[in-house]
Formats: sequence, structure tokens, C-alpha cells
Amino acid sequence: MPAALTSLSAKASDAAMSVAIILAAGHGTRMRSRLPKAAHPIAGQPMLRHLIAACEPVFSRIIVVIGPDMPSLVDIAAPHQVVVQTERLGTAHAALAAADHFGEDDVAILYADNPLIDTQTLGRLLAARGPAVDLAMLAMRPPDPGRYGRVLLTPVGTVARIVEYADATEAERAITLCNAGVFCAPAAAMRAWLTGVPRSRSGEYYLTDIVTLAGHVVAIEAPWRELRGINSRAELAAAEADVQAALREAAMARGVTLIGPETIFLATDTRFGTDVTIGPHVVIGPGVALADDVTIRPFSHLEGCDIGAGAVIGPFARIRPGTSLGAAAHVGNFVELKATRLGDGAKANHLTYLGDADIGAGANIGAGSITCNYDGVHKHRTVIGEGAFIGSNATLVAPVSIGRGAFVAAGSAITDDAPPDSLVFGRARQVIKPGFAVRLRRMLSERAVEKSGK
Repeated sequence: MPAALTSLSAKASDAAMSVAIILAAGHGTRMRSRLPKAAHPIAGQPMLRHLIAACEPVFSRIIVVIGPDMPSLVDIAAPHQVVVQTERLGTAHAALAAADHFGEDDVAILYADNPLIDTQTLGRLLAARGPAVDLAMLAMRPPDPGRYGRVLLTPVGTVARIVEYADATEAERAITLCNAGVFCAPAAAMRAWLTGVPRSRSGEYYLTDIVTLAGHVVAIEAPWRELRGINSRAELAAAEADVQAALREAAMARGVTLIGPETIFLATDTRFGTDVTIGPHVVIGPGVALADDVTIRPFSHLEGCDIGAGAVIGPFARIRPGTSLGAAAHVGNFVELKATRLGDGAKANHLTYLGDADIGAGANIGAGSITCNYDGVHKHRTVIGEGAFIGSNATLVAPVSIGRGAFVAAGSAITDDAPPDSLVFGRARQVIKPGFAVRLRRMLSERAVEKSGK
């Protein structure tokens, strides 16, 4: 279960000044990406944000260790402190980069590419680090232990050591308990152990080596799906699938109807009212709030918007950031809204683009109408009053205002403000030439013959 779906009502009593150190300096070469690995999204938010959200209810401070070439992670980590690991010499070296900020209480070290750790699990880890325990760590039993480091236990169940797969014997490789890479210890001890970690043959300092320097070490076991690392696009996709499944289950549990749930994608921050209905193949990005009785029909895409009670969207609608729909508003097929306020009961039912617009309650936007909001340099707003009627295929060139109750004739190009209750035409006068169609067809046929003879 992702951290976004869990809560911890209060911080653990022994966590008054505890600090979480999140290691996010890795490039993630297996991702084959220009993005830092920790910036890759799951359910609409970066991996790093998932882990931060899990840590915030448990730890009093969070510090993120990043590489020198990762400015994007500074914004993702905000408002938490960021420390730069200027030289990448392994995981222990990365943790040591934050040692001056450990404080004097417990320190937990985590990896940003373990984004699905549950808040409850972190609470258990911190609680396990009691007076008799020098070091607490998280462990898991993956279905395929593969190349994970194995956790070797003493006869009384404490941790003897961690052996890396490459160094393990066949008997040790048969052990199913694996290291998840999360450790918690008193700050003073953690600083001392990190300083004493030996340099490996590859020239790096590994965090797992602190286990051999500690005394009483205990392993807290948690589900593999929660503790697994994400190091490739395939693992990212698998994590996305699991998080989406959990988000769908949570939505349905609170009264949302999902038709074809396996085809619907949600974000971790999606907010639902009661009796919301979502059709198949709908994508909901970050920042969406759906009030009571909203219906979203198939193949619609929503992001960064607030949808009022009883509104109907789609099918094939796109609602972009900065948009709000009032109660019982309708947005129909192949309609796109961007930074637009659609008032209560207003309708835009067919083939329409509304960008940077304020549309009053009860207004009707005809098929094929658009707001021309961009002049090549700046964006401009269109204001349409309550109860106004915009005829089909109308073009409203912003900045422009259509008054309350005004009627814009179909096919008009409107460049000037229209007063309330006015009838507005903005099109060429229709000309009729009786019988001319016969001559026109004859001319076109003659030209076709001439061309074919060349």
C-alpha cells in the first residue's frame, strides 16, 4: 500500500527529534534517462515525494541528499533541507554528507528509489530502535531474491551480518530474508559507523557495512511490494500498476463507481466526493478534485482542476490545469478547457476549445466555438456573461467580453465587446446566385478534362 493511502495519527513518542536522511544522489543509469531517478513519477508525483510523504508523519526533520547536477530535486524536496554530495563514493559516503545535520536523536537512512515504504512501517522501525537495540533495519522476502543482499540471523533472531549476493555461498543465497537498505540508529553512533566504514575494492563506501560495526541489530520485516527498489523502467511500470490498484480500491471503498477500473488511472492526490462515476479509459492527473455526483465519461483526461457537484464531463474531453466547473456544468465530447471557469449549469457540449475564459452560469457554448486566447506573445481572457448563447463555430478573439444574456450568431468572429442582451453578428453577408451551381459544375468538369488530356 503506498504511503499516500495510509496515515499515522501521531508521531511515535520516541521520535521527538528524529531525522530521516533520504539518499537521492544516484543517477539511475538503468533508467536510461536525463531525469534523476528520484524524479520519475508514480501516480502523478515523483518517487521522492512519495517517500517524503511517508516520512513526514513520523520524523521531525527530513534531509535529502542529492548530486551536484540535480537542481530539479531541490524543488521536489521543498520545503525540506537538501544536502549535496559533491563526489559520489557510495551510499555510506552519501549518508555521511548529511552527518553535520543528524542532531542528537535517532537517524533513519532511506533510499529515494524505495518510494512505496508505508508510514506505519517507518513507525515500527523507529519504535524498534529502543534502549537495547543499537541498530534497527528493514528486511523483506521478495518472490525472487535475485541479487539482493541476504540478511543472516543469529540463533536468537538478531542480525549477524548482511552478505552481498556476489560474496554469498550457495547456502547463503538460499536464504530468503533480504536487505531493504533502510537503517535507524542513534545519531552519534551512526556518525561513528559511517566514518569507520571501510573502502570497498571498487573504491566506494557501502552503507550495509555499518551492520558489522553495530552491536545489537534487529530486522523489522515488511512486505516486499512496499520495500522493493525501483531501478528500471520495467520496475517503475510494475510499481505504477500496484499503486494504481491501491488507489482504485481506496476510491471504490469511499463510494466512487469505477467502470472498468483496470483502465482508469488516478493520482495520489485525487479528491472524491460521494457517488462519483468514472467511465473506462479515463486519466486523472495531479491536482483534481471531484465533488459529489460528478460523472466522467470514457476517454477523458483531467489535470489540475476542480469539478463541481453534478457536473458531467466527456466522453473524449480534456480538462487542463487552472479550470473549474460549477455545479451541473456540462463539458461534452472533444471539448478542451484550459484555465477556464465554467459557471453553474453552463454547457460546452461539442468540439470546442475554451482557454483563459470566465463563463457565467447557464451560458451555452455552441459546437465548434473557440476562444482565441493567444496573440503570439501574450495570453488574454474572454468573459462570457450569465445566460449568454454562443452560436456554433463562433470565434471569440480575446480580450473580449460578451455581456449577460447576449446572443452571438453562428459562424461569427467577434473582436469587440458585446453589451448584455445584444444580438451580435460578425460574419460576411450571405450572397445567393440562382442557377450558378450548374455553371460551376460545368466549369469544374471542363477543367478536369483539360488536365486529363495534358
